Amino acid sequence: MEQLAECPAESDLAGRASVCEGCPGQALCQSQGRIDPDQEMIDIRMNVIKHKILVISGKGGVGKSTVGCMLAQVLASQSCKVGVVDLDICGPSIPKLLSVEEQVVVNTEYGWKTLLSPHNGIKVMSVGAMLKSDRDSVVFRGPRKTGLIKRFFKDTFWGKLDFLICDTPPGTSDEHLTAIKVLKNVKPDGAIIVTTSQGVSIATVRREVNFCRKMGVKILGLVVNMSTFVCPCCDEVTNIFPEDEIEKLSEEQKIPILARIPIDMRVTSCCEVGRNPVIEHPDSQAIKCMEQLVKSLYNIINR
Repeated sequence: MEQLAECPAESDLAGRASVCEGCPGQALCQSQGRIDPDQEMIDIRMNVIKHKILVISGKGGVGKSTVGCMLAQVLASQSCKVGVVDLDICGPSIPKLLSVEEQVVVNTEYGWKTLLSPHNGIKVMSVGAMLKSDRDSVVFRGPRKTGLIKRFFKDTFWGKLDFLICDTPPGTSDEHLTAIKVLKNVKPDGAIIVTTSQGVSIATVRREVNFCRKMGVKILGLVVNMSTFVCPCCDEVTNIFPEDEIEKLSEEQKIPILARIPIDMRVTSCCEVGRNPVIEHPDSQAIKCMEQLVKSLYNIINR
């Protein structure tokens, strides 16, 4: 049986292996052995940010961006200076979730000025702010995605932050490879893997775990989203998916489950229209779980 060869982008064979023939990013990979002229500026920008955390998922639709935004909102509510960089080039949803849809990116003498969310002043950068309409599609090949992501780190004037949350698209592709490569020198804290507890989602999480370990990215833990449903009338909690598989994965891979976040219709309604659920529904079980996630993260990254 013929096996699919892996991309050698992070090896000495990048751009030179037989599998690279015909790849639109071949020329870019061939040049990676040379000194990247952008790396020095990226390192300067990123070194003044205390913590860099990647939010990733194996599958789409598990609520990764929502979890990333709520993480940023909880941190900001605790007086942290927080930024969110939207690395999902083809499907940016951060501008809506953080209510910066009407803002545009402005180029200044210090670099691109971040979008400023009304949610406790969270700084945001996203390709969504560079489109004329939210109906416009982004049709970029790999090298152009790579170039834009590098500019998000190099050209954006983030300033001094406590946390930079990097929201990535589902899977393991150009966006992930680029982010990991440009952040390598500044040692990001690691990645949070967001999943649901259904079997189909967990199967892809195993691949995500394998990817992180191959790339040398520390896995901070798993976040099980949509684990239960909270009735909006009586607050009764109902399990939606079986929990056996996620427990098995956690034990098997020795990765802690940092939080189990329920579906709460009040929180969902806030996120849909770009309001801040941390401020509007602080008593929500989902928000309490997010606050527990933040405590767990502090314990891990401050070890």
